[in-house]
Amino acid sequence: MKTFLLIFLIFPTNNVHAALNKWIDSNGQIHYSDVPPPPEVQGTKLRGTTSAEPSSPQNESDAASAEPKSLAEREAELKKARQDKKAAEEKAAKDQAYADSLKASCAGARQNLMVLKDGRRIAELDASGETVYMEDDQRQERIRKTEQDIEKYCK
Repeated sequence: MKTFLLIFLIFPTNNVHAALNKWIDSNGQIHYSDVPPPPEVQGTKLRGTTSAEPSSPQNESDAASAEPKSLAEREAELKKARQDKKAAEEKAAKDQAYADSLKASCAGARQNLMVLKDGRRIAELDASGETVYMEDDQRQERIRKTEQDIEKYCK
């Protein structure tokens, strides 16, 4: 009984990879066969075989895609993809932090310009800790520098 079961399980799998050809003979009769048609008759291959000799790919990319990748190659590709994604995320975070710092610098420079142009007296502490009031020429110089900062940070 086990022998028959084994035969019945093996029998259907033998023909799975068989070729199937179709051709029309000189009498107009259609033939289907696993044997190739005679050389003088044009035939159509409906299903191919898996032969022992590998087919030659057209280009190198076909050769790479035709052969299955090993586990180590797939793991290496996955690791590289993860590293690329992490690097892209880090770059995006770095770019966002830079943009945020420019935005803050712009806002600070605009605020300083408003204070300088307000016309009120501006007092600063000198190195000894005493209060010193800003002169008009110092104010104009600071306004000019702050406007340059605004051009630099507020793009």
